[in-house]
Amino acid sequence: MFENYPDIVKPEQVMTMLGIGKSSVYALLKSGQIRHVRVGTKYIIPKHSVIAFATDLCYNDSMIINGRSVHQSVKGVST
Repeated sequence: MFENYPDIVKPEQVMTMLGIGKSSVYALLKSGQIRHVRVGTKYIIPKHSVIAFATDLCYNDSMIINGRSVHQSVKGVST
């Protein structure tokens, strides 16, 4: 999964990986739902943290992203 991405990704790459917007990525980072290290103004995000988040999302009934509740449907499409 995500083999074309480097081991350390930027927030912009997380947007593409997860198909979500900029504010949602930063909300996930600030809430700690995607593990990362912040050095000054830069985010160091291990690719495996994004994979872990995506995997957890698939197995949780719902999750809060950017103040909105995201629910998993039976067919795997969030509503």
